[in-house]
Amino acid sequence: MLGELIGEAAKRFGDAPAYVTAGGWTVTYADVDRLSDEVASGFQARGVRKGDVVALALPAIPEYPIAYLAAAKIGAITAGINPRLSAPERRSVLEVASPRLVVATEDLATEDLASERAEVITPGISVETIFAGLCSSEPPKLVADDPATPVVIVFTSGTTGTPKGALFCNRQLTAITSIDVGDRWGGGGRTLVGTAMAHLGFMTKFPGNVRQGGCAWLTPRWRATEALEFTAANRLTSVAGIPTQVALMLQVPEFDGYDLSSVKAIVVGGGPATPALVEEARRRFDAALMVRYSCTEAAIGIGTRLDDPPEDALVSVGRPLPGVSLALLDDSDRPVALGEVGAVCLRSAAVMSGYWHDEPTTKATFTDDGFVRTGDLGWLDDAGRLHLAGRSKEMYVRGGYNVYPMEVEGVLAEHPAVTAVAVVARPDDVMGEVGVAFVVPRGDGPSLAALRSFGADRLAAYKLPEDIRMVEALPLTSMDKVDRKALAALLSS
Repeated sequence: MLGELIGEAAKRFGDAPAYVTAGGWTVTYADVDRLSDEVASGFQARGVRKGDVVALALPAIPEYPIAYLAAAKIGAITAGINPRLSAPERRSVLEVASPRLVVATEDLATEDLASERAEVITPGISVETIFAGLCSSEPPKLVADDPATPVVIVFTSGTTGTPKGALFCNRQLTAITSIDVGDRWGGGGRTLVGTAMAHLGFMTKFPGNVRQGGCAWLTPRWRATEALEFTAANRLTSVAGIPTQVALMLQVPEFDGYDLSSVKAIVVGGGPATPALVEEARRRFDAALMVRYSCTEAAIGIGTRLDDPPEDALVSVGRPLPGVSLALLDDSDRPVALGEVGAVCLRSAAVMSGYWHDEPTTKATFTDDGFVRTGDLGWLDDAGRLHLAGRSKEMYVRGGYNVYPMEVEGVLAEHPAVTAVAVVARPDDVMGEVGVAFVVPRGDGPSLAALRSFGADRLAAYKLPEDIRMVEALPLTSMDKVDRKALAALLSS
């Protein structure tokens, strides 16, 4: 699939830029097709065959998509290794992936990589130097496309416990592309890759991005000020990222001095966006905003559209995308009533084939009728919109009442003295558990009394936090989500 797509894209888009690096050099669609052929041949010379895994421990540089395409052309499977993982975490992911070959930059190559399966590269500074030493001029032995051929492993963990690798084949990538862009070619915009390429978004939406023929600016490490500079200087047409990234951009003191008139759309996914953030982002970017919700295992799920009522993105994560079924289930896998909180489950042609080399966990992740358990809780309103209530493992019980931190955070985040907030539970001798609000303050920040008073009109008293801690920033995991375990650890320190 990918091999045929990039070949057609090279014919259609040719010398149009596919990637531009922070250093300013450009890789065209024709370059990407040619170089991925040469790297594919180099992989085969190193013993990589159909069904083998090629692990990529690379930052956001052109070598990543080129190596991904090269592996796909010869029927190999790409496993992305998040560069933000520590060395022990990278080793843990590699143990699960069991790759035939590892391609890594020197700073990300773990010391225990066997030399015969490791290819350590220096990122190129021009098309002529890219993948120096890894390419081969011999034509690669290409593998015919098959819907059942495995293409990519996306890891969902690596920071705690045994990492899990969600496997996607050609058929899932085809389904995702069909939902995202249909069968059209062209129409792609100019955007900045703001998350690791090992993330779900890049790995599974790559075919759709190729079809659209847009241009992506790459930076090895995302920073808010640089993202704004890139956006203004290069007239980028969209801003995409997790809510934390959008919030950090809005906090840059010089934000209003940048010319962001080229931005026509903001796409927020990978975590919940509070109503306050949605409103501020729309107003200050002067652009429409879409929210997206899914999980790694489901690949694609729920969202809003640019032409939906503005309220939808404020109060919900939208409705199921075309071809996606949503179920909200109780502990016995029975549907809950409208308006009641249940476990969010998704089903479509895009869901993973299973976890790599982990059949028992795969079985537990699916319901009997093929829905993927996302691990999130939510409820459906009478307009068919999904409202998230938090992760099932994050819910706590105060005095016999269930409290969902995401619901509380969505209200408290609107306080004018709050930049960001996360609520975690701590043990309590009387109530069992009570909520503690970790607040990144705006100015001096609110007092506990002021925060409780602010939320009292919209939240039951048992949902309001009973302690407050001021922090400079909320800790994040390698997947750019709030690290609630780190916050819980602060409570006991």
